[in-house]
Amino acid sequence: MQMAYKASRSNSKHRPLILSLFIITFALLILSGSFNITKDHFNAPSSPSSSGRTKPPLQHAHLVRKETKLPIWYRLVEEEMKGKKVRVGFVNIDDITDPEFAMKGLAKAVKVTFDRVPGNLTWVNFFPSWINEDPKGRKPSCPDIPMPKFEDYRDLDVIVAKVPCEDGGDRRRGLRDVFRLQVNLVVANLAVGTGRINLDMNRKIYAVFLGSCGPMVEIFRCDDLVRHVGDYWVYKPEQGRLKQKVLMPVGSCQIAPAYAENGKERWRGYLSRSSQRKANGTMYRPREAYATVLHSSEAYVCGAISLAQSIRRTGSTKDLVLLADDSITSKSLAGLRAAGWKIRHIHRIRSPKAKKGSYNEWNFSKLRVWQLTQYDKVIFIDADLIVLRNLDEFFVYPQLSAVPNNGVLFNSGIMVIEPSNCVFEDLMSKSFKLDSYNGGDQGFLNEFFTWWHRWPSRLNYLKIFARRKDKEHTVPDNLYTMHFLGLKPWMCYRDYDCNWDKESYHAFASDSVNRLWWEVYDSMPKKLQSFCGLTEKMDFRIRKWRGIAKKANLANGHWKINVTDTRRFISLNKKHSNARKLGI
Repeated sequence: MQMAYKASRSNSKHRPLILSLFIITFALLILSGSFNITKDHFNAPSSPSSSGRTKPPLQHAHLVRKETKLPIWYRLVEEEMKGKKVRVGFVNIDDITDPEFAMKGLAKAVKVTFDRVPGNLTWVNFFPSWINEDPKGRKPSCPDIPMPKFEDYRDLDVIVAKVPCEDGGDRRRGLRDVFRLQVNLVVANLAVGTGRINLDMNRKIYAVFLGSCGPMVEIFRCDDLVRHVGDYWVYKPEQGRLKQKVLMPVGSCQIAPAYAENGKERWRGYLSRSSQRKANGTMYRPREAYATVLHSSEAYVCGAISLAQSIRRTGSTKDLVLLADDSITSKSLAGLRAAGWKIRHIHRIRSPKAKKGSYNEWNFSKLRVWQLTQYDKVIFIDADLIVLRNLDEFFVYPQLSAVPNNGVLFNSGIMVIEPSNCVFEDLMSKSFKLDSYNGGDQGFLNEFFTWWHRWPSRLNYLKIFARRKDKEHTVPDNLYTMHFLGLKPWMCYRDYDCNWDKESYHAFASDSVNRLWWEVYDSMPKKLQSFCGLTEKMDFRIRKWRGIAKKANLANGHWKINVTDTRRFISLNKKHSNARKLGI
């Protein structure tokens, strides 16, 4: 009897627990009937971004409702839509009734139609090696890339596009696909409301790209990436930046205008103000700087000092930032600071495809300029250039703007970039995948940024005279910069350009051009000039090649010139002595 009482008491004690378990189990059975697992799975992690803007994939993106079967791409933006019925435009998608895109009444879907760019047009047609830059001559033109009738697609909330990716294999070169460019430009124009009557720059719009390669990084910034899951990429573009992109020419077939062409004055006004005004209406002054890099040796310390001095001579007050690795001594750093540079110490980056000991082995150190995220825009300039005219007006151009080099390529000696941690991470990731035609930064950057904006050649005028007719080796008067190729002026006697002493270097030789550098040198304080003194090794090399030129009796006769350059007698110890006067 006592045992029965205990058992009854025990059963009574557990009855609430059993009832609770029954209720939970029943609820789960009901819920499980409302969902099923799709065959799609999201095993790709969120795209990394140290800027902190990239959101993680949806926690339950692999779950869909039976009655609606929401498309994968919609599940990725559903959270952003907050339950409202949206207007969706489909680009490069043939059948929008396909289950992959069907919305089941949750959105108003429209197929964006446009003529495909002619198949006979290639990347070379849009990025010619030469165009007429003379304003008095015939204005260059670009091939036409057909666009939709944008007024038919106003007020879209989401744009979904299939991206041409050529192949899904291991790509060693950047994509140069004209149809891919067309699709990206169509999406970009739709996103910024081309054809929209009322311009609302605060309006949120999402661009979803389907494809393993994602959109063009030159047009859609990784900083605007909201989600990346597998082959699905969701962006919320910053309207002002994207609008400036679509106002650029479709290639280097034309010189890039700073803003819009005639007829786009409303956007020209907006773009000039948007960089100075925060979202809350307060004034904002863009953070801009000139930058260069020194690594592996001190051979270009003098060049960096003369570069800084040349920038200041033009009246610019922008920040000057120099990236320096451990090879630059404290004495040289003092001279660089005295010249105006703000020093940022870096660990150099090896070029993955460069040969050991080659001149470009550590040229990928230049990529660290993208880590200068305290600035909105940076104009990078190699340390073997001098600035002849003020360049401040060119900060308004978007990334990546540069001067052409040859073929479809640009010269990375001077370029405007937009610092970003996620771009730097992407560059580092692709540095082991993409080939570089020269093993250095220029070849690699041209494979990463295949779509770029053309500056006139006088912004990065190369000191090279390849044409035999040009015996005088002179340059135009209206140059913005001079880029010294071959042996640098500070590596020669100031009496003449020592490139004349080496027959294979005659294409780089010009006494009149070298004098441009010496004008900058003469404007420097004496304490800075000492950093441009000749070392014994440099002096020995010059005398060696003067002797070879004399023995060969080179026709230019520069080896006969009597040398008066007093820098021959400034020893390395003297150079360091002057450095100590700077406070070391």
